[in-house]
Amino acid sequence: MLSALAFVGVIALVTGLIHFYLWKRLVRDTTAPGRWRRAGAVAALVLALLIPATLIGTRARLYWLAWPGYLWLALMFYLLVLLLVLEVPMLVARLVLRRRAVAAESTAAAPEPALVGAAGPADPPATEAVAQPDHDASRRLLLARGAAIFAGLTAAGVTGYGVRNALGPPELDRVRIPLARLPRSMDGLRIATVSDIHLGPLLGRAHTERIVSMINGLDADLVAVVGDLVDGTVAELGPAAAPLRDLRSRYGSFFVTGNHEYYSGAEEWVREVDRLGLRVLQNQRVEIAARGGVLDLAGVNDPSGGELGSADGPDYAAALGDRDPSRPIVLLAHQPVVAVEAAKYGVDLQLSGHTHGGQIAPFNLAVKLEQPVVSGLGQVDGTKVYVTNGAGFWGPPVRVGANPQITLVELRAP
Repeated sequence: MLSALAFVGVIALVTGLIHFYLWKRLVRDTTAPGRWRRAGAVAALVLALLIPATLIGTRARLYWLAWPGYLWLALMFYLLVLLLVLEVPMLVARLVLRRRAVAAESTAAAPEPALVGAAGPADPPATEAVAQPDHDASRRLLLARGAAIFAGLTAAGVTGYGVRNALGPPELDRVRIPLARLPRSMDGLRIATVSDIHLGPLLGRAHTERIVSMINGLDADLVAVVGDLVDGTVAELGPAAAPLRDLRSRYGSFFVTGNHEYYSGAEEWVREVDRLGLRVLQNQRVEIAARGGVLDLAGVNDPSGGELGSADGPDYAAALGDRDPSRPIVLLAHQPVVAVEAAKYGVDLQLSGHTHGGQIAPFNLAVKLEQPVVSGLGQVDGTKVYVTNGAGFWGPPVRVGANPQITLVELRAP
């Protein structure tokens, strides 16, 4: 309870600070005191409250909050990034304006030489002080408004582009991966791999139907669904997941849990996915006999299962230990970081998701701090790791720099 309250407190603090900064740059710096500035302050407060309201409300089935809340979250992110990037050139411009203003004041204050006549120095003519317009302030206002307009239009454009990508059909990535122990007879074995479908407030049955249709069109030998299928309970999303029963492959369809299954009732979803005809590999290994050869296919639970106190985390020894070392082994694991442990068991290839490829650039740079591979093919301690971008999205319906993806992995013999 205390940890949850602390988490909510941190989210509220960070959200408040971000919106205060946005208000300062987009409202206070661009308007004079008065009605428009007050309206901007109210808007900033409402939008700041919208973020936690969306995160909490969607879990309470207030799904009407999802579209405005998550779209603002994406737009807020890009406004923040762009304005932070503009801070340096804005600072330089302000310093230049200030230096020019100081130079102008020094020139205006310089005394003129006195005219000396026969009767002595002439008295200066009597003049009235004339107020000079504050050109420096007007230039600063123009600069602030220009930066706000540029950031606003760019953020809106990038967000709109990201929405189109996120809601469009997944791209097909075909990748060939050689495995040293793969028998020649199994050369060309194909595994259709998909992750992070994320059925929930914004993605439903039509999303699942499109993915199933694409996978069935690949005529794959195996289908691997590597976690984060849902963001909700079976009661809420069972009908949306139902088209999975139509998946077709020669040697079976398989599933492993992702972290979001553990937020959504993992035990119920394991039973439901099994009922739909996918075999759930919970720290298990199966033999795939195909084309006269044998390959071990293993799956481990997501680490979140253990972290959430259910003692349902990955058991590498159960899934990977005590096996024929001459056979190649492919591991299904939701998070790429699992490869750090899996490599100790001589895993040839790990298929993962979880990262969404970063989903919203430049957020992919932060994902690199947690996961050894963010997108595509990499290697961890001798184990090859392929990470698919995922076919859905989480949170904002936005993808920038990492389009939704379904992958056809073709295994090649040496």
